[in-house]
Amino acid sequence: MSSETDIKVNSLIENIKKNQDNESSEKSVVKKQPKKQENKDEIRGKPKSGRFWKSQKEKFSTINKTKGLKLDFQKKTALRMELKRTKELSKSLLEQFKEKELERKERRRENIKRAAENKQKSEIVQVITNTAKLKRMKKKQLRFIQKRDTNKAIEASK
Repeated sequence: MSSETDIKVNSLIENIKKNQDNESSEKSVVKKQPKKQENKDEIRGKPKSGRFWKSQKEKFSTINKTKGLKLDFQKKTALRMELKRTKELSKSLLEQFKEKELERKERRRENIKRAAENKQKSEIVQVITNTAKLKRMKKKQLRFIQKRDTNKAIEASK
């Protein structure tokens, strides 16, 4: 068993050597031109900052820019129409939201106004005809006194 494997290994090694010989003869035929930039990259050592993963910057003029794929006229018009539809939809949604907010604010104002009216209607009022009483009152009592136009209340009740 071991002799068979030895034979196979030897045959594989011979095949590899033959392939290398063929490749070396082909390589000798092809002439290589040394590139200056490759040499510079090889010579370049470890950066001072220690950031070995950073590559060397290139000038923008040396970078090859690719133009994007150009769409045909029909696809462009379809995209424009879709964009227009989405903008209109978003505008309508925003308008609806603003209208709802305005309605909510208006309802809130009306409720506050109605609550104030109801509070005023439910108040117990005592009319002071004798002004001398006001002079005799203490400060704490005077704080609770409010001036009101009673003519409005009389006209409203009629």
